[in-house]
Amino acid sequence: MVLEMPALSPTMNQGNIAKWRKKEGDKIDVGDVLCEIETDKATLEFETLEEGFLAKILAPEGSKDVLVGQPIAITVEDLDEIKNLPADIPKGVEAKQDKSIQDLTHDVKHEGRSEKPNFSRISPSARLLISEYGLEPSSLKASGPRGTLLKGDVLAAIMSGGGPPGISESSQEKISGSTHTSQPTSHTPPQSATPLLDKDTHEDLPNTQIRKVIAKRLLESKQSTPHLYLSTDVILDPLLAFRNELKEQHNLKVSVNDIVIKAVALALRNVPEANAYWNNEKGEPSLCDSVDISIAVATDKGLMTPIIRNADQKTLSAISLEVKELAENARAGKLKPNEFQGGTFSISNLGMFPVDHFCAIINPPQACILAVGRGNKVVEPVVGSDESSGIEKPGVVTRMSLKLSADHRVFDGQLGGKFLSSLASNFSDIRRLLL
Repeated sequence: MVLEMPALSPTMNQGNIAKWRKKEGDKIDVGDVLCEIETDKATLEFETLEEGFLAKILAPEGSKDVLVGQPIAITVEDLDEIKNLPADIPKGVEAKQDKSIQDLTHDVKHEGRSEKPNFSRISPSARLLISEYGLEPSSLKASGPRGTLLKGDVLAAIMSGGGPPGISESSQEKISGSTHTSQPTSHTPPQSATPLLDKDTHEDLPNTQIRKVIAKRLLESKQSTPHLYLSTDVILDPLLAFRNELKEQHNLKVSVNDIVIKAVALALRNVPEANAYWNNEKGEPSLCDSVDISIAVATDKGLMTPIIRNADQKTLSAISLEVKELAENARAGKLKPNEFQGGTFSISNLGMFPVDHFCAIINPPQACILAVGRGNKVVEPVVGSDESSGIEKPGVVTRMSLKLSADHRVFDGQLGGKFLSSLASNFSDIRRLLL
Protein backbone atom coordinates (compact mmCIF):
# COMPACT_ATOMS: atom_id res chain seq x y z
CA MET A 1 0.00 0.00 0.00
CA VAL A 2 1.29 3.43 -0.96
CA LEU A 3 0.77 6.09 1.72
CA GLU A 4 0.28 9.59 0.37
CA MET A 5 0.77 12.98 2.00
CA PRO A 6 -2.53 13.59 3.81
CA ALA A 7 -4.46 16.86 4.02
CA LEU A 8 -4.38 17.46 7.78
CA SER A 9 -6.09 20.86 7.64
CA PRO A 10 -8.71 22.42 5.35
CA THR A 11 -6.22 24.83 3.77
CA MET A 12 -3.28 22.44 3.47
CA ASN A 13 -1.95 21.75 -0.04
CA GLN A 14 1.60 20.81 0.90
CA GLY A 15 3.61 20.01 4.02
CA ASN A 16 7.02 19.19 5.46
CA ILE A 17 8.09 15.89 6.98
CA ALA A 18 9.27 17.02 10.43
CA LYS A 19 10.08 13.61 11.94
CA TRP A 20 9.54 9.92 11.25
CA ARG A 21 8.37 8.03 14.36
CA LYS A 22 8.75 4.63 12.67
CA LYS A 23 11.74 3.17 10.86
CA GLU A 24 11.80 1.00 7.76
CA GLY A 25 10.94 -2.56 8.80
CA ASP A 26 9.03 -1.53 11.95
CA LYS A 27 5.70 -3.15 12.80
CA ILE A 28 2.77 -0.71 12.67
CA ASP A 29 -0.67 -1.09 14.21
CA VAL A 30 -3.88 0.85 13.70
CA GLY A 31 -3.53 4.22 15.41
CA ASP A 32 0.26 4.22 15.51
CA VAL A 33 1.91 7.56 14.71
CA LEU A 34 4.00 7.15 11.56
CA CYS A 35 5.44 10.64 11.33
CA GLU A 36 5.04 14.28 12.31
CA ILE A 37 3.96 16.60 9.49
CA GLU A 38 4.38 20.35 9.54
CA THR A 39 1.28 21.83 7.94
CA ASP A 40 0.23 25.40 7.24
CA LYS A 41 -1.20 25.55 10.77
CA ALA A 42 0.88 23.40 13.11
CA THR A 43 2.93 20.22 13.41
CA LEU A 44 0.46 17.32 13.49
CA GLU A 45 0.78 13.56 13.90
CA PHE A 46 -0.05 11.25 10.99
CA GLU A 47 -1.66 8.05 12.28
CA THR A 48 -1.91 4.86 10.25
CA LEU A 49 -5.27 3.22 9.58
CA GLU A 50 -3.93 -0.22 8.62
CA GLU A 51 -1.78 -2.89 10.24
CA GLY A 52 1.43 -4.04 8.61
CA PHE A 53 5.07 -3.10 8.29
CA LEU A 54 6.74 0.10 7.11
CA ALA A 55 8.58 -1.13 4.03
CA LYS A 56 9.96 2.04 2.44
CA ILE A 57 10.15 5.72 3.31
CA LEU A 58 9.82 7.74 0.10
CA ALA A 59 9.92 11.23 1.65
CA PRO A 60 12.77 11.27 4.17
CA GLU A 61 12.82 13.32 7.35
CA GLY A 62 13.27 17.00 6.54
CA SER A 63 11.53 16.85 3.15
CA LYS A 64 10.06 20.26 2.28
CA ASP A 65 6.92 21.26 0.35
CA VAL A 66 5.64 17.72 -0.24
CA LEU A 67 2.37 18.06 -2.13
CA VAL A 68 -0.85 16.56 -0.76
CA GLY A 69 -1.39 13.22 -2.50
CA GLN A 70 2.29 12.65 -3.21
CA PRO A 71 3.61 9.23 -2.04
CA ILE A 72 5.62 9.42 1.19
CA ALA A 73 5.88 5.75 2.23
CA ILE A 74 5.05 2.15 1.32
CA THR A 75 3.65 -0.44 3.73
CA VAL A 76 3.23 -4.21 3.36
CA GLU A 77 1.17 -6.79 5.22
CA ASP A 78 3.97 -9.34 5.76
CA LEU A 79 7.55 -8.65 6.72
CA ASP A 80 8.82 -10.98 3.98
CA GLU A 81 7.24 -8.79 1.30
CA ILE A 82 9.81 -6.08 1.96
CA LYS A 83 12.41 -8.18 0.16
CA ASN A 84 10.25 -8.22 -2.99
CA LEU A 85 10.19 -4.42 -3.32
CA PRO A 86 12.22 -3.12 -6.27
CA ALA A 87 15.39 -1.35 -5.22
CA ASP A 88 14.90 1.53 -7.65
CA ILE A 89 11.75 3.00 -6.08
CA PRO A 90 12.24 6.75 -6.41
CA LYS A 91 12.16 8.93 -3.35
CA GLY A 92 8.96 10.92 -3.03
CA VAL A 93 10.68 14.29 -3.14
CA GLU A 94 12.87 13.24 -6.04
CA ALA A 95 9.80 12.06 -7.92
CA LYS A 96 8.32 15.54 -7.49
CA GLN A 97 11.41 17.07 -9.05
CA ASP A 98 11.60 14.46 -11.81
CA LYS A 99 8.01 15.26 -12.79
CA SER A 100 9.25 18.55 -14.20
CA ILE A 101 11.63 16.61 -16.45
CA GLN A 102 8.81 14.33 -17.63
CA ASP A 103 6.60 17.31 -18.38
CA LEU A 104 9.42 19.02 -20.24
CA THR A 105 10.18 15.90 -22.25
CA HIS A 106 6.48 15.62 -23.11
CA ASP A 107 6.50 19.23 -24.31
CA VAL A 108 9.53 18.53 -26.49
CA LYS A 109 7.89 15.50 -28.14
CA HIS A 110 4.67 17.42 -28.60
CA GLU A 111 6.56 20.06 -30.54
CA GLY A 112 8.07 17.45 -32.82
CA ARG A 113 11.55 17.40 -31.32
CA SER A 114 12.92 13.98 -30.39
CA GLU A 115 16.21 15.02 -28.76
CA LYS A 116 16.71 14.02 -25.13
CA PRO A 117 17.79 16.70 -22.67
CA ASN A 118 21.31 16.50 -21.25
CA PHE A 119 20.10 16.74 -17.66
CA SER A 120 18.14 14.59 -15.23
CA ARG A 121 16.58 17.34 -13.11
CA ILE A 122 15.49 20.91 -13.54
CA SER A 123 14.87 23.78 -11.15
CA PRO A 124 11.51 25.61 -11.37
CA SER A 125 13.17 28.91 -12.40
CA ALA A 126 15.14 27.15 -15.16
CA ARG A 127 11.98 25.52 -16.47
CA LEU A 128 10.22 28.88 -16.54
CA LEU A 129 13.02 30.46 -18.56
CA ILE A 130 13.04 27.56 -21.04
CA SER A 131 9.31 27.96 -21.57
CA GLU A 132 9.47 31.77 -21.76
CA TYR A 133 12.30 31.92 -24.31
CA GLY A 134 11.46 28.73 -26.23
CA LEU A 135 14.91 27.16 -25.75
CA GLU A 136 15.98 23.78 -27.10
CA PRO A 137 16.45 21.53 -24.02
CA SER A 138 19.01 19.30 -25.77
CA SER A 139 21.34 22.30 -26.18
CA LEU A 140 21.50 23.05 -22.46
CA LYS A 141 24.15 21.69 -20.15
CA ALA A 142 23.55 21.19 -16.44
CA SER A 143 26.07 22.27 -13.83
CA GLY A 144 24.05 21.53 -10.70
CA PRO A 145 24.44 18.52 -8.41
CA ARG A 146 23.25 15.15 -9.76
CA GLY A 147 22.65 16.59 -13.19
CA THR A 148 20.34 19.42 -12.14
CA LEU A 149 19.77 22.19 -14.67
CA LEU A 150 20.00 25.50 -12.84
CA LYS A 151 18.72 28.97 -13.69
CA GLY A 152 22.30 30.10 -14.29
CA ASP A 153 22.78 27.40 -16.92
CA VAL A 154 19.79 28.68 -18.89
CA LEU A 155 20.87 32.31 -18.54
CA ALA A 156 24.36 31.41 -19.75
CA ALA A 157 22.88 29.72 -22.83
CA ILE A 158 20.75 32.78 -23.58
CA MET A 159 23.68 35.18 -23.21
CA SER A 160 25.95 33.04 -25.38
CA GLY A 161 23.43 33.18 -28.22
CA GLY A 162 22.49 29.55 -27.87
CA GLY A 163 18.79 30.30 -27.91
CA PRO A 164 16.48 30.21 -30.91
CA PRO A 165 16.16 33.11 -33.34
CA GLY A 166 12.93 34.15 -31.60
CA ILE A 167 14.87 35.72 -28.77
CA SER A 168 15.22 39.39 -29.49
CA GLU A 169 18.28 41.45 -28.72
CA SER A 170 16.27 43.48 -26.24
CA SER A 171 15.41 40.29 -24.35
CA GLN A 172 19.05 39.33 -24.19
CA GLU A 173 19.95 42.81 -23.03
CA LYS A 174 17.31 42.48 -20.31
CA ILE A 175 18.86 39.21 -19.17
CA SER A 176 22.30 40.75 -19.37
CA GLY A 177 21.26 43.66 -17.23
CA SER A 178 19.77 41.41 -14.57
CA THR A 179 22.65 38.96 -14.39
CA HIS A 180 25.65 41.26 -14.70
CA THR A 181 24.54 44.20 -12.60
CA SER A 182 27.10 43.27 -9.97
CA GLN A 183 29.96 43.04 -12.48
CA PRO A 184 32.11 46.18 -12.84
CA THR A 185 32.42 47.56 -16.36
CA SER A 186 34.54 50.22 -17.99
CA HIS A 187 31.73 52.71 -17.36
CA THR A 188 30.96 51.64 -13.79
CA PRO A 189 33.56 51.68 -11.05
CA PRO A 190 33.87 48.51 -8.95
CA GLN A 191 32.62 50.35 -5.87
CA SER A 192 29.11 50.67 -7.39
CA ALA A 193 28.62 46.94 -7.84
CA THR A 194 25.24 45.86 -6.49
CA PRO A 195 25.88 43.88 -3.27
CA LEU A 196 22.39 42.32 -3.16
CA LEU A 197 23.29 39.80 -5.86
CA ASP A 198 26.52 38.77 -4.14
CA LYS A 199 26.00 35.37 -2.54
CA ASP A 200 28.49 36.25 0.20
CA THR A 201 26.52 39.26 1.45
CA HIS A 202 23.22 37.61 2.40
CA GLU A 203 21.70 34.40 3.66
CA ASP A 204 18.36 32.89 2.66
CA LEU A 205 16.33 31.79 5.68
CA PRO A 206 13.99 28.82 5.09
CA ASN A 207 10.34 29.64 5.75
CA THR A 208 7.99 27.32 7.63
CA GLN A 209 4.55 26.43 6.33
CA ILE A 210 3.02 28.37 9.22
CA ARG A 211 4.92 31.57 8.38
CA LYS A 212 3.98 31.24 4.71
CA VAL A 213 0.28 31.09 5.60
CA ILE A 214 0.63 33.96 8.11
CA ALA A 215 2.26 36.15 5.46
CA LYS A 216 -0.46 35.33 2.92
CA ARG A 217 -3.37 35.86 5.30
CA LEU A 218 -2.05 39.13 6.74
CA LEU A 219 -1.50 40.51 3.25
CA GLU A 220 -5.04 39.53 2.26
CA SER A 221 -6.38 41.09 5.47
CA LYS A 222 -4.76 44.48 4.85
CA GLN A 223 -5.79 44.45 1.19
CA SER A 224 -9.39 43.31 1.56
CA THR A 225 -10.47 44.40 5.05
CA PRO A 226 -11.09 48.11 5.79
CA HIS A 227 -9.32 48.57 9.13
CA LEU A 228 -10.81 50.99 11.67
CA TYR A 229 -8.50 51.91 14.57
CA LEU A 230 -9.78 53.03 17.99
CA SER A 231 -7.65 53.52 21.09
CA THR A 232 -8.07 54.20 24.79
CA ASP A 233 -6.02 54.10 27.98
CA VAL A 234 -7.09 52.29 31.15
CA ILE A 235 -5.84 52.63 34.72
CA LEU A 236 -4.08 49.38 35.59
CA ASP A 237 -3.71 49.88 39.36
CA PRO A 238 -7.07 48.26 40.34
CA LEU A 239 -6.15 45.22 38.24
CA LEU A 240 -2.69 44.92 39.80
CA ALA A 241 -4.12 45.26 43.32
CA PHE A 242 -6.76 42.63 42.54
CA ARG A 243 -4.07 40.30 41.15
CA ASN A 244 -1.97 40.65 44.32
CA GLU A 245 -5.03 40.03 46.47
CA LEU A 246 -5.78 36.78 44.65
CA LYS A 247 -2.19 35.66 45.14
CA GLU A 248 -1.88 36.57 48.83
CA GLN A 249 -5.34 35.62 50.10
CA HIS A 250 -6.31 32.75 47.79
CA ASN A 251 -2.90 31.51 46.53
CA LEU A 252 -4.18 31.97 42.97
CA LYS A 253 -1.58 33.13 40.46
CA VAL A 254 -3.02 34.76 37.36
CA SER A 255 -1.31 36.98 34.81
CA VAL A 256 -2.37 40.41 33.62
CA ASN A 257 -3.19 38.80 30.26
CA ASP A 258 -5.56 36.31 31.95
CA ILE A 259 -7.51 39.18 33.48
CA VAL A 260 -7.51 41.07 30.16
CA ILE A 261 -9.03 38.00 28.46
CA LYS A 262 -11.81 37.85 31.05
CA ALA A 263 -12.46 41.61 30.82
CA VAL A 264 -12.69 41.47 27.01
CA ALA A 265 -14.97 38.42 27.11
CA LEU A 266 -17.42 40.14 29.46
CA ALA A 267 -17.35 43.30 27.35
CA LEU A 268 -18.28 41.22 24.28
CA ARG A 269 -21.12 39.63 26.22
CA ASN A 270 -22.39 43.07 27.26
CA VAL A 271 -22.04 44.39 23.69
CA PRO A 272 -23.02 41.38 21.54
CA GLU A 273 -22.99 43.44 18.32
CA ALA A 274 -19.19 43.60 18.70
CA ASN A 275 -18.92 39.80 18.75
CA ALA A 276 -19.55 39.48 15.01
CA TYR A 277 -17.89 38.92 11.64
CA TRP A 278 -18.49 40.02 8.04
CA ASN A 279 -20.49 37.45 6.07
CA ASN A 280 -19.35 37.69 2.45
CA GLU A 281 -22.20 35.54 1.17
CA LYS A 282 -24.90 37.68 2.76
CA GLY A 283 -23.02 40.95 2.44
CA GLU A 284 -23.78 41.88 6.05
CA PRO A 285 -22.44 41.29 9.60
CA SER A 286 -23.32 38.04 11.36
CA LEU A 287 -23.41 37.68 15.15
CA CYS A 288 -21.45 34.87 16.80
CA ASP A 289 -23.19 32.46 19.14
CA SER A 290 -20.30 32.17 21.64
CA VAL A 291 -17.44 34.32 22.93
CA ASP A 292 -14.26 32.55 21.83
CA ILE A 293 -11.07 34.53 22.45
CA SER A 294 -7.99 33.85 20.30
CA ILE A 295 -4.71 34.70 22.01
CA ALA A 296 -1.55 35.39 20.02
CA VAL A 297 1.34 33.12 21.04
CA ALA A 298 4.81 33.55 19.53
CA THR A 299 6.55 30.30 18.57
CA ASP A 300 9.77 29.43 16.77
CA LYS A 301 7.75 28.54 13.66
CA GLY A 302 5.50 31.60 13.67
CA LEU A 303 2.55 33.19 15.43
CA MET A 304 -0.17 30.82 16.62
CA THR A 305 -3.61 31.79 17.98
CA PRO A 306 -5.01 29.13 20.34
CA ILE A 307 -8.58 29.74 21.47
CA ILE A 308 -10.22 30.10 24.89
CA ARG A 309 -13.76 29.00 24.07
CA ASN A 310 -16.73 30.43 26.01
CA ALA A 311 -14.32 32.69 27.86
CA ASP A 312 -17.16 34.80 29.29
CA GLN A 313 -18.47 31.74 31.16
CA LYS A 314 -15.14 30.64 32.69
CA THR A 315 -13.50 31.71 35.94
CA LEU A 316 -10.14 33.47 36.06
CA SER A 317 -8.47 30.34 37.42
CA ALA A 318 -9.88 28.21 34.60
CA ILE A 319 -8.76 30.74 31.98
CA SER A 320 -5.27 30.91 33.52
CA LEU A 321 -4.80 27.13 33.46
CA GLU A 322 -6.13 26.82 29.91
CA VAL A 323 -3.91 29.64 28.62
CA LYS A 324 -0.78 28.00 30.09
CA GLU A 325 -1.67 24.63 28.56
CA LEU A 326 -2.53 26.02 25.13
CA ALA A 327 0.58 28.22 25.01
CA GLU A 328 2.79 25.24 25.90
CA ASN A 329 1.20 23.08 23.19
CA ALA A 330 1.50 25.91 20.66
CA ARG A 331 5.24 26.33 21.26
CA ALA A 332 5.70 22.56 21.03
CA GLY A 333 3.66 22.41 17.80
CA LYS A 334 1.13 20.07 19.39
CA LEU A 335 -2.07 22.07 19.02
CA LYS A 336 -5.08 20.14 17.74
CA PRO A 337 -7.07 21.70 14.87
CA ASN A 338 -10.06 22.49 17.11
CA GLU A 339 -7.73 24.38 19.47
CA PHE A 340 -6.68 27.02 16.93
CA GLN A 341 -9.37 27.02 14.21
CA GLY A 342 -12.23 29.44 14.78
CA GLY A 343 -12.40 32.16 17.39
CA THR A 344 -14.51 35.32 17.39
CA PHE A 345 -12.07 37.91 18.78
CA SER A 346 -8.27 38.11 19.05
CA ILE A 347 -5.95 39.62 21.68
CA SER A 348 -2.30 40.43 20.99
CA ASN A 349 -0.41 41.41 24.15
CA LEU A 350 3.11 42.87 23.98
CA GLY A 351 3.03 44.22 27.53
CA MET A 352 5.99 42.04 28.47
CA PHE A 353 8.17 44.04 26.05
CA PRO A 354 9.01 47.77 26.02
CA VAL A 355 6.09 48.41 23.66
CA ASP A 356 3.77 51.21 24.77
CA HIS A 357 1.20 50.88 21.99
CA PHE A 358 0.81 49.29 18.56
CA CYS A 359 -1.83 48.49 15.94
CA ALA A 360 -2.47 44.83 15.15
CA ILE A 361 -3.77 43.36 11.88
CA ILE A 362 -7.17 41.64 11.90
CA ASN A 363 -7.11 37.86 11.63
CA PRO A 364 -9.84 36.94 9.08
CA PRO A 365 -12.63 35.97 9.23
CA GLN A 366 -12.70 37.70 12.60
CA ALA A 367 -13.64 41.37 12.71
CA CYS A 368 -11.56 42.54 15.68
CA ILE A 369 -8.19 42.29 17.36
CA LEU A 370 -7.15 44.15 20.51
CA ALA A 371 -3.52 45.28 20.84
CA VAL A 372 -2.37 45.54 24.47
CA GLY A 373 0.71 47.56 25.38
CA ARG A 374 2.72 47.69 28.59
CA GLY A 375 1.74 49.60 31.72
CA ASN A 376 3.55 52.88 32.35
CA LYS A 377 3.59 54.95 35.53
CA VAL A 378 2.52 58.54 34.86
CA VAL A 379 1.75 61.56 37.03
CA GLU A 380 -1.71 63.06 36.64
CA PRO A 381 -4.34 64.84 38.76
CA VAL A 382 -6.26 62.46 41.03
CA VAL A 383 -8.90 63.10 43.68
CA GLY A 384 -7.45 62.90 47.18
CA SER A 385 -8.60 60.61 49.96
CA ASP A 386 -11.20 63.19 50.95
CA GLU A 387 -13.40 62.73 47.89
CA SER A 388 -16.11 64.96 49.29
CA SER A 389 -13.88 67.97 48.91
CA GLY A 390 -13.29 67.20 45.24
CA ILE A 391 -9.76 68.55 45.44
CA GLU A 392 -7.38 67.03 42.90
CA LYS A 393 -3.74 66.45 43.71
CA PRO A 394 -0.81 65.08 41.66
CA GLY A 395 -0.62 61.31 41.88
CA VAL A 396 1.18 58.40 40.25
CA VAL A 397 -0.99 55.93 38.33
CA THR A 398 -0.26 53.04 35.96
CA ARG A 399 -1.75 53.49 32.51
CA MET A 400 -2.05 50.80 29.85
CA SER A 401 -2.78 51.43 26.17
CA LEU A 402 -5.48 49.48 24.34
CA LYS A 403 -5.84 49.77 20.56
CA LEU A 404 -8.72 48.12 18.75
CA SER A 405 -8.39 47.17 15.08
CA ALA A 406 -11.87 46.51 13.70
CA ASP A 407 -13.46 45.64 10.37
CA HIS A 408 -15.19 48.88 9.37
CA ARG A 409 -17.88 46.87 7.57
CA VAL A 410 -18.91 45.46 10.97
CA PHE A 411 -17.87 48.31 13.27
CA ASP A 412 -18.59 51.99 13.05
CA GLY A 413 -17.28 54.58 15.48
CA GLN A 414 -20.32 54.33 17.73
CA LEU A 415 -20.14 50.55 18.14
CA GLY A 416 -16.38 50.69 18.68
CA GLY A 417 -16.78 53.39 21.31
CA LYS A 418 -19.53 51.42 23.04
CA PHE A 419 -17.35 48.32 23.24
CA LEU A 420 -14.28 50.19 24.52
CA SER A 421 -16.47 51.97 27.10
CA SER A 422 -17.72 48.63 28.41
CA LEU A 423 -14.18 47.26 28.43
CA ALA A 424 -12.84 50.27 30.35
CA SER A 425 -15.60 49.83 32.95
CA ASN A 426 -14.37 46.29 33.61
CA PHE A 427 -10.90 47.67 34.38
CA SER A 428 -12.10 50.49 36.62
CA ASP A 429 -14.37 48.15 38.64
CA ILE A 430 -12.32 44.98 38.46
CA ARG A 431 -14.59 42.98 40.79
CA ARG A 432 -17.19 42.89 38.02
CA LEU A 433 -15.10 40.04 36.61
CA LEU A 434 -16.24 37.86 39.48
CA LEU A 435 -19.96 38.27 38.76
